[in-house]
Amino acid sequence: MSVREGLSKFGKFLSSMVMPNIGAFIAWGFLTALFIETGWLPNEGFASITGPMLSYLIPVLIAAQGGYLTGGDRGRIAGAIAVIGCIAGAPDTTMLMGAMVMGPFAGWVIKTFDRLMEGRTPAGFEMLIDNFSVGILGMLLAMLGYLAIGPIMTAILAVLMGGVQILMQYALMPLLAIFIEPAKVLFLNNAINHGIFTPIGIAQAEETGRSIMYMLEANPGPGLGVLLAYCFFCKDKKTRQSAPGAVIIHFFGGIHEIYFPYVLMNPKVIIAPIVGNMAAIAWFSLTGAGLTSAASPGSIIAFLSMSPSDCVVTNLIGVILAAGVSFLIATPLVRSMASADIDQASEQMREMKGTAEAAVISDTQGGKIVFACDAGMGSSAMGATRFRNRIKAERPDLTVEHSSVDTVPSDADIVVCQRVLSERARKSAPSAQIVTIDNFLDDPALDSLYKALTQIGHASELIEPTPAPAPEPEEERPSLSIAAGDIQLGLSPVGREQCIRDSGAFLVERGCVSEPYVDAMVERDRLTSVYIGMGIAIPHGTNEAKEAVEKTGVVLQQYPEGVDFDGEKANLVFGIAGKGEEHLEVLANICRILEDESVLEKMKTTDDIEWVVSVLSGAR
Repeated sequence: MSVREGLSKFGKFLSSMVMPNIGAFIAWGFLTALFIETGWLPNEGFASITGPMLSYLIPVLIAAQGGYLTGGDRGRIAGAIAVIGCIAGAPDTTMLMGAMVMGPFAGWVIKTFDRLMEGRTPAGFEMLIDNFSVGILGMLLAMLGYLAIGPIMTAILAVLMGGVQILMQYALMPLLAIFIEPAKVLFLNNAINHGIFTPIGIAQAEETGRSIMYMLEANPGPGLGVLLAYCFFCKDKKTRQSAPGAVIIHFFGGIHEIYFPYVLMNPKVIIAPIVGNMAAIAWFSLTGAGLTSAASPGSIIAFLSMSPSDCVVTNLIGVILAAGVSFLIATPLVRSMASADIDQASEQMREMKGTAEAAVISDTQGGKIVFACDAGMGSSAMGATRFRNRIKAERPDLTVEHSSVDTVPSDADIVVCQRVLSERARKSAPSAQIVTIDNFLDDPALDSLYKALTQIGHASELIEPTPAPAPEPEEERPSLSIAAGDIQLGLSPVGREQCIRDSGAFLVERGCVSEPYVDAMVERDRLTSVYIGMGIAIPHGTNEAKEAVEKTGVVLQQYPEGVDFDGEKANLVFGIAGKGEEHLEVLANICRILEDESVLEKMKTTDDIEWVVSVLSGAR
């Protein structure tokens, strides 16, 4: 693993503990901004809420989340117990860093204990051992936190705070922008933001009611300046037209990733946000500005909402200053660009992000990976089957499933979904790690995920040295075959939508669906592409169209010259209508032929329909 991947893994793990609890930070930030003595509406009673929230609630939430990530529900309880020892052992320090250490460590301890006890628990004593083990181990960890972890974290935080004081004393704070802005473009911002800036920010805000540390990474001004330069001065029409929309998403939505492709198109442009942020940090340092809590996401709305009453104008000037300086520096760099390809830069960013996300996968034994798409019956089923076959030899402990993006199991550790479905996946499985892809078969993020899961330090130990016990019999799945009448070969190329409608019409002809299902297939492709990679598309309807399914069926239409799907050619188009999981047998056979490139290539051009039937029915 490279240094960048290692930092990304660390930052993503920290982020996965902090981000689900951002609401607690915001609640504390609003209480501080409104009701402390220097707030908008000073109120001694309401202000008294801030202390317990900061000292107890937020550290316990973070430790519980960290324990859950490494040890599941039992780890959550152990993490919450353990961090109380840290809090009691260092009563004058906010134990955010202690929570980030103690929570995951407690989860790991519980997971290790459960692994050691597997198969050794006497029948009838399971509940007794489960409850007492969490209680006793949690107690011991709390004692460890009191004696060692709390004091150690206090010392580390003191060193970091001392470093910040030196930077501020010698006016060196602006130099941090040299590291922050490139880190954002390389998806390493979480490692510094949640691992260092937020703990220091909380410690400062507890003393003074505000902290400059919250502003260093969240300021939307530097990125805004870059996007405005592209709005007015980019020679490429397509890129210039895309920039205004990016401005809105970045500045008001707080999604800073939207400007990363514009930097990647011309790496020299990174100078602009660096200098812009340096100017803003210098201004904030000079004026004593700060935020009361983390501004997440980095929207101007969140940024100003977390501003104390006496800092709103000052903070707004800092954002404008960052945007203005960034714009002035980016303008000549954008003007001098000979060419610009926003699509290529976006693809480069997606590959970088996919690698970064996949590299952070937890190495916890026995994890569950869920491939999710809108309906959960076509592309996700194919992706899950292929990835399961790919990884089962190296990681037999992992479970690989598929589902609808809105019904992801609550115990999922990793969710793999298309990029546009990522927010729905996060709502469905807030504690899972999300890996976003563009297609389910040959996406670079899937290769990175495979690498991350198989090259961890103890992966070889997870391969059973002796034959595993015979699995329990599974429920018999209804068999579904594909016949010659379900296949059309040698079709002439058509447009993308027409191809999908033809697939739907074929399903109607075969008595599988009624007419409304065809429109739902087109709608499904508009939502997320039905092209899944390797020359294969799988049109199928949305969840709402299930009532239009008369019976389960799979049809195949072959286009030797290919149908264009956003620059990719689909030669094999499998139309699917599914009731239950009857169609999965055919999809499993499709996955099987993908392993043999010669068979797949032959299927794209052959006119031998009997051969195709034999391959898809599993006869060869």
